[in-house]
Amino acid sequence: MRIQKQMMTHIPTFDVIIIGGSYAGLAAAMSLGRSLRNVLVIDSGLPCNRQTPHSHNFLTQDGKTPREISETSRAQVAQYRTVQFYDGLATAGIKTENGFEIKANLGDTFYGRKLILATGIKDLMPDIKGFSECWGISVIHCPYCHGYEFRDKKTAIMADAARATHLAPLVSNLTRDLSIIGLQGTAFDGPQLDKFKENNVQFIAATVKEIEHEAGYLHHVVTEDGSKYAFDAIYAGIPFVQQSEIPAFLGCEFTEQGHIKTDAFQKTSVHGVYACGDNTSAMRSVANAVAAGSLTGAMVNRDLAEELF
Repeated sequence: MRIQKQMMTHIPTFDVIIIGGSYAGLAAAMSLGRSLRNVLVIDSGLPCNRQTPHSHNFLTQDGKTPREISETSRAQVAQYRTVQFYDGLATAGIKTENGFEIKANLGDTFYGRKLILATGIKDLMPDIKGFSECWGISVIHCPYCHGYEFRDKKTAIMADAARATHLAPLVSNLTRDLSIIGLQGTAFDGPQLDKFKENNVQFIAATVKEIEHEAGYLHHVVTEDGSKYAFDAIYAGIPFVQQSEIPAFLGCEFTEQGHIKTDAFQKTSVHGVYACGDNTSAMRSVANAVAAGSLTGAMVNRDLAEELF
């Protein structure tokens, strides 16, 4: 079911409001819909992986586009009559005596007893020409999500020392033609550089100013001194922020890395608020988001059931 704004005559109240209708949010909605909970999914339709050509490492969906997976998932969740969708952006949320009040950008307000934050994160693109156009296509973040497609290709890792050192053994298993591009402002120590040399990994100490590409598929990295390096793929470690300000506004605690802090049951530090997906975990994958969302829905249903029993 879909909420029609023009048909509203009162402020709806739900058992659960889910902010974010991508993989984690939809998985949570399915668990709750199958338990006959009245659920509202608020979604703006802009998942962070929308530029990625294909999704991988997810059983039964391997090789499909993110949009295909999202559309199929939403259609399946919509079969559960107690789940409704609102196409819009949740802009504010406050804790009330009996739950939560959520406001949307179209002027509507909703109330829910429990709240699930499946709001995702926002990647902060560096000031490198061509980088954002290649992000998720040939400038990638995860060897499990993208590595097989770039096996045996000329590959670089562009990250700080800790991230590059973590990725190098994983990526070198996929290709023997590997280089490290040290990000400006980060220092690699002697043992790290020695390890790269031992494994025939080239180290490039230069500042990247441009990525030459065609439709997101890179050809060359151009450094500030005018040098060009040919690559087929780059693993990039870049910072992120929470996509939504609502978790912070509600008072949720965050990890040192910037993720929403949750316990083993996906509960945040705010009573009645749960979180799942990329906003809680460095393991950014569709499969992980679906698993976390499914667990979250089950945990919320359990808490509701125990409260009402």
